[in-house]
Amino acid sequence: MLRRTFLQTTGTALAGTLLTDNALAAALAAALAAALAGSRKRVAMVGTGHRGLGMWGTSVLKEFGDQIEFVGLCDINPGRVATGKKMLGVKCPTFTDFDQMMKQTKPELLIVTTVDAAHNEFIIKGMEYRANIVTEKPMTTDEQKCEAILQAERRTGKTVMVTFNYRYSPHRQKLYELLRSGVIGTITSADFHWYLDVYHGADYFRRWHRRRENSGSLLVHKASHHFDLLNWWLDSDPEEVYGNGQLNFYGKNNSFRHSHCRPCPHKGKCQFYWDITKDERLTKIYVDNEKYDGYHRDGCVWREDVDIFDKMAVQIKYANQVQVSYSLTTYSPYEGYRISFNGTKGKIDAWIKEKQPWEAERYDEIQVTTNFGQRELIQIPNTEEGHGGGDVRLRKQIFAPDGQDPFRQAARSRDGALAVLVGIAARKSIDSGQPIRIGDLTSLKPQARRV
Repeated sequence: MLRRTFLQTTGTALAGTLLTDNALAAALAAALAAALAGSRKRVAMVGTGHRGLGMWGTSVLKEFGDQIEFVGLCDINPGRVATGKKMLGVKCPTFTDFDQMMKQTKPELLIVTTVDAAHNEFIIKGMEYRANIVTEKPMTTDEQKCEAILQAERRTGKTVMVTFNYRYSPHRQKLYELLRSGVIGTITSADFHWYLDVYHGADYFRRWHRRRENSGSLLVHKASHHFDLLNWWLDSDPEEVYGNGQLNFYGKNNSFRHSHCRPCPHKGKCQFYWDITKDERLTKIYVDNEKYDGYHRDGCVWREDVDIFDKMAVQIKYANQVQVSYSLTTYSPYEGYRISFNGTKGKIDAWIKEKQPWEAERYDEIQVTTNFGQRELIQIPNTEEGHGGGDVRLRKQIFAPDGQDPFRQAARSRDGALAVLVGIAARKSIDSGQPIRIGDLTSLKPQARRV
């Protein structure tokens, strides 16, 4: 239909014998612009919180506004979805009823950025309404929901894309290249330790993430990012998982607490007091709309309803026999991670620490050390915004793909499933005290090499 419209318009212009060359060129340009505008992808979003509006709203419109059109926004909070529409500057209708949005707007692509535990509902319904899906990580929070998503994808023939932006940063891509190059021989084991500081880490315990029923625990919400990196770097599927975890710092581990920070009588002595009203954006999204649902974005980190772990350690055995030791700490004085890959011919080490404004280094380092050889330091510039440049590269892969994916960074439902299944297995292992086999959780069977 677009081709027909374009040909009709240009045909009329060409038939006008009195048109000058300039006028003809202008008419052709106008016809082409109209055809392109009409071909913009129809996009809807469910979940209009900070992440959705920023990563998948403002940024997508800025970078791909001539290629996509938001046709609907949905959130359970009517004030928040109305605020989101204003922030994005779009003209599409807003909804609190998801089915109504899908029936009325008929999007080609649905972006899912709700609370993690609700992802499965909107992913499955979205595919049943004939939309392809872009979902924030984690894809879902337990094995039953995971299996339901996989079955729905097979049944509907639609596609689930999972937004693992960490894969796209230059530093992590370089690690992938080095591991594929064989410089350290066959990989035999890895040590991976992630540190969240007392600012970033604490924020998970303020928000809805502090409840396992919402986030699946940080082993699913946060660590699925890290498990996906391991699966991608090692080019294999996880096979067996054993976990340990406790709540030693946040939640009940304090002598005082309140519901949330703003009215707290202890703010003068609490090092974790946070004044959300100093952030205009978060105030507009959350504070101004909490009257609709009672959700406090500045919840107390000491609340006794916290039931997730704040320190975690996981042992993972892969189908290719690589063994991994992983840990996540949420109350570190600094933010970053350390990873080491051990191979038959050498070792690769990388250390990432979030840079402070006064620190001069504008690069991250990777150290390659070969047996009986020498050490090489590789410096990767880290001046790009958005998770080391990963965000913009991920969005380009989704909204302006060129058909190329040399580093296999595009993540689909199988990648999303295997990432969350490690966290789910670790959580189940902590609860039971027993190792958990990935193949026992869903219909996916681990393979020695990624498919």
